[in-house]
Amino acid sequence: FVIILVTIVTVYSDLAVAVVVGVIVSALVFAWRTSKRVSIRSEEIDANQKIYHIRGPLFFGSTANFQDMFSPKDDPAVVVIDFLKCRVWDHSGLQAIEALTERYARRKKTIHLRHLSPDCKVLLHKAGSMVELIPDEDPDYGIAVDYDDYDE
Repeated sequence: FVIILVTIVTVYSDLAVAVVVGVIVSALVFAWRTSKRVSIRSEEIDANQKIYHIRGPLFFGSTANFQDMFSPKDDPAVVVIDFLKCRVWDHSGLQAIEALTERYARRKKTIHLRHLSPDCKVLLHKAGSMVELIPDEDPDYGIAVDYDDYDE
């Protein structure tokens, strides 16, 4: 689709305009497809606690879908959101987390976030977030590098 569009724009315009159109259309198609990849699996621990396991990227294209997956009215008093298989890509994702927190706070319910990346934690802290983070369960990922293999 994109190749055909770029070819047509090249015929009626010039190559530079066609490339810009191709990049914009490709970015929109990527955002559309990626926004559909967010999924949630819930697990009830007991009558007072529920865990949501999030999978997929949280960004401007998926925030509406993310918000619709939660039901503060039906959830217990304590909700844990596990981001182990989810990454927050942009500020819209952080705003979605904040908005979700406010929805639960209006119903006097508590949200705990688990496995958020360190940069997301810093941004939420700077924003004055009301979200309670669970730090002791967050994994540390290391990278093993053999520097002897590199020439300087």
